[in-house]
Order: sequence, then structure tokens, then C-alpha cells
Amino acid sequence: MQSGYTDAFGKIDTPFYFYDMDLFRTTVSELASLSSLYGIKVHYAIKANTEERLLRHIASYGFGADCVSGNEVLHAYRCGFRPEDIVFAGVGKSDREITESLKLGIGTFNCESLQEIEVVNGFAASLGVRANVSVRINPDIDAHTHKYVTTGLYENKFGVSRHEFEALVALLGRCGAVDLQGLHFHIGSQITDVEEVYSLECRRASEIVRWFEDKGLEIRNIDLGGGLGVDYEDPDANPVADFGTWFRTIAENLPLKPGQSVHVEPGRSVVAQCGTLISRVLFVKSGETKTFLILDAGMNDLIRPALYGAYHKIENLSAEVHDGRERDQVYDVVGPVCESSDVWGAGRLLPLSVRGDLMAIRSAGAYGQVMASRYNLRDLAPAVFSDDLVKNIF
Repeated sequence: MQSGYTDAFGKIDTPFYFYDMDLFRTTVSELASLSSLYGIKVHYAIKANTEERLLRHIASYGFGADCVSGNEVLHAYRCGFRPEDIVFAGVGKSDREITESLKLGIGTFNCESLQEIEVVNGFAASLGVRANVSVRINPDIDAHTHKYVTTGLYENKFGVSRHEFEALVALLGRCGAVDLQGLHFHIGSQITDVEEVYSLECRRASEIVRWFEDKGLEIRNIDLGGGLGVDYEDPDANPVADFGTWFRTIAENLPLKPGQSVHVEPGRSVVAQCGTLISRVLFVKSGETKTFLILDAGMNDLIRPALYGAYHKIENLSAEVHDGRERDQVYDVVGPVCESSDVWGAGRLLPLSVRGDLMAIRSAGAYGQVMASRYNLRDLAPAVFSDDLVKNIF
């Protein structure tokens, strides 16, 4: 991270989320360029980060929005996404969420069960409208990622499994107020074995598409979901996710018929690296065998380490701008929340750190601020954008 921001950070109450808007714009521009090159339609996964400034910029490129709640649908619309470009996914859509989305005229419902299709059909019929639906399919693929973010195995709460296919075809034939648009596949998140995993997903999707086509259904859209991973270990070495390999792998392994289109739903890969949680050292506590750095940011601000055991790189920004700091100190970096799992990283090698030092918890732009809570009645960490910092700080 550029240490030139440190002086400006010192004037802001911590903790806060800092967004590098130059990196964010570069990421979105590259995503747009490559999606256009490969003819792949992009729907940004709103759940990764809902900051209005970020969403308005993403929407300005003509991207769609992938939403998993009614409030996300409304938020996407208010932030500039066209209703027809909004996809509503999620396993538990309420009656109110379905009817409001139908009235808004969203593009597609990604339905995750047979009963959901029946319910959407019923509400659409009662409103005198038609609903576009895609059906989420479990392709039974191991995404080689954390068990909590693997979603495409045969038996879990997401999607329709193979034993329901025949019943699905019959149901679609009976539902007069829905129009089948396509099939939706999503196998997990933070996928780094890009070529291996996505080539398998493409081949499995092609097989399943052919099965439904053989039953007389027209499959216009093939939605491969999201899940492209980012480099949490060394964010500066790979600040922009490898969209090129992702799209090339899809293009090489997913043959399309005339009139068919392929869709993806990136979230983490668009926003993770541009966001950093900035915190301050409250205390340095020396134990018998460990030394603890106690920060003013906790698991309520960024829950991923406590929830998943996720790794985030930690940097001492103050040490980077001062000469003479001793190197190679080992710390357990922890937060202030009254939970033993409120740990940012154990055994981290950092420069000698002292009370008041500014610390950066990197790659926090996705599933960070959006998952924050007020546990322990702690304040929510606000967003600070690089564009708003004092000019000429470098």
C-alpha cells in the first residue's frame, strides 16, 4: 500500500475503510474491456460491497447487478442499474421481495427450487405480468475453496439437483406466467484454480444444457456465477484479478449456439483489493510467550478472519515512514471485541510496533464493510475515499 497516504490517515479517527479509487477504476475498466472482448455479460454481485459511489461507477459501464435480497434489488436500482439488468438470486425470497421485484420489472429471477418457481409464477399471474426465470443448477463440482463458500456440491441448500430435473421440466410446462431464460450455475467463492475449476464447470454446464435442450426447452442464457479469487497473500503483486484467464477459460470450454449468451457475476474480484481497513494500535501487551498488538478495529468491522479463519495481510504504515524501526518482531494481532476469535493474525512478522501506530488490514473491500455489525455496541467504521483526501499529499 502507498505509504504516502499515512499523513492524511493520521488526521482521521480510526477504524475506517479506505478505498483506493484509482485502483477501483482500473479494475472496473479492465473488467469492461475483457468482457467486451470475449462477449461475456457481467452482473456485479452487490453483496460483496454496497457503497453507492462504487455501485454508480460500476453501473455506468452498463453492467448488470446480481442481488440476493429485495433490499439489494432496490439499492441497485437506486444506484443506477437498469431494472432489466438486475438478476434476483437467493434461496429464500419472501413474498414481498418477489412482488416488489415483479412490479419493478427486473430482468430475471434466478430460482433455486421448484417451489420457488411455482410461487413466482403465482404472483406474476396475479399481477398480470410475466416473469423471466433462470433455474439454478447444482453441477456437483468441488470448487477447491473453503467449505463455507463452496455452493455447487450435489446436496446443499442452493439450487436444483439432478434428481429433480424431470419434475422441473414438467413444472415449467405447467407454469403459464414464467418464461425460462436459462440455467444458472455457481460453485463457490475465492476460486484460485481458475483454469481447472472453471473448465470443469463449463463442461458440466454444457452437458446439463444439452439435457434440457433434448427435453425441448430453449436455453438462451448460461450463467456461470462468480467466484473468481484474489491474492490475499500479496495484494500489491496482483492488485487486479485475473479476469483474462477466467474469460479465456470460459470461451475455450463453453461452446454457444446462435442466440445463446454467457453471463458471470463477479463480486469479490471487483472490489476486494481497492479496500483497506485502517486501524490504530491501542496497546502492546507482552505475555510470557507472546506479544499482542491490540487494535481498535475488531471482528465487528471485518468478520472474515473470525468467521472463516481468513488471511488478510497486515502492514504497519507508521513504521514504513519512520527510519530506525527494529525489524522482525513477532506479534499476535488482535482486536478489542470480547471474543477469543477476534484475532487478525497470529505469529505475524511486523516491524517494531508501538501504541498509536497506524495499521492496514489489506484486501478488505469485499465482504468487509458490508458484513459489519455493532456487536459490543461498537460504532460502524465509515468509508473514506482516496478522491476525498487532501490533494498533493505525495
